[in-house]
Amino acid sequence: MPHTPDSEDEAPYEPTERPPVHYAEQALLGALLLDPTLLEGLAELAPASFGNPFHAALFAAMRTVPAPEEHAHRAGLDWLNAVLAQAQTETAGLTPSFLHSLISACPRQNHAPAYAAMIRSEHARRTIRQHAERLAQAAADTTVPDRPGHALAAADALARHLDELASRFPSHSGPMPRTPPPPPPPPPTDAQEALEAEQWLLASGVAWPAYVREMRWLNADDFLHPVHAGLWQCVTTLAHRGDPVDPITVLWEAQHRGVLAAGITPADTLALLSTPVGSPDYWGERLVERTLLTRTRHVADRVTAYADDPANSVHQLITGSRRALADLHAVRSRWQRATRSPAASTAQAETTVTSRAGPRSLRTIPTTPARAFPARPTPGRAP
Repeated sequence: MPHTPDSEDEAPYEPTERPPVHYAEQALLGALLLDPTLLEGLAELAPASFGNPFHAALFAAMRTVPAPEEHAHRAGLDWLNAVLAQAQTETAGLTPSFLHSLISACPRQNHAPAYAAMIRSEHARRTIRQHAERLAQAAADTTVPDRPGHALAAADALARHLDELASRFPSHSGPMPRTPPPPPPPPPTDAQEALEAEQWLLASGVAWPAYVREMRWLNADDFLHPVHAGLWQCVTTLAHRGDPVDPITVLWEAQHRGVLAAGITPADTLALLSTPVGSPDYWGERLVERTLLTRTRHVADRVTAYADDPANSVHQLITGSRRALADLHAVRSRWQRATRSPAASTAQAETTVTSRAGPRSLRTIPTTPARAFPARPTPGRAP
């Protein structure tokens, strides 16, 4: 019957609740202490692969101290003492009794490759989770000048890491992770500002439908308010059909699409659609950027949920994380189209429109249609 370490021996080194990989680390180190020649078959294992810092220091010492040249199946006390002394230089508190507890925790020496595979798998899980945490931080970072680029760089780093893991772990057919997906992130803290941007997009799109015909990269799902999403579908339908586009025609289309049944009155709809500020593609880019950052955060949450579920194998983690990144790729493609292709190439003359509530730098917009618009409605009238 294997010896169970006393709590006094293990208290300085281990938490109260130990995951399964803890016992795999103990078993592997115990096998190596008994037979150092097993190190030759563990080239892919590094000290960083161990979750326990004492185990990592001990494994690093085994890599540093030359293996004994005497019997192939037995490690002399001199080598054990040298390994312990080397490990103590990095991590204080290691004792000879700790080494004895590791030896006692090893069921079978010849199972060392299996123990090493378990440790490598758990290390892969930890690194995937670390990349997911960096991705979430990048999506929430408001201090960088290029937030989308910063977030996408973190997503690319995660994708490269998954490719590296896929090359090191043999692939096999298996199901996707059964971990329930996390809920979508909550609305942004600046929701009121985001809703105003949607209103200005709708009004400027009605004023200059030539831009709308070029903005196929913007989806109704990019809107926070469902009424705004429905009105955008009305505007794009009229613009792509080549029908007249103005507040009245959009109101008529909204009636047939059931948008008015969502809680907005005809008068409020006309007021909302009659206050253009800036160019439609400017506001459209802001909406896609918001969707990109929100989707990035959701991808990070999904990958974290997969990594936190111990039932998922490394193969399932890689497959599920890649699927999550594929969902981000669709928004990324729309973002790239929005920022690379100029909208409304058919516009003729251009002028600058300013507003006290608009952004610091608005793109130029055409002077046509040349008509006067009523004053901007009060905030209480807009949905």
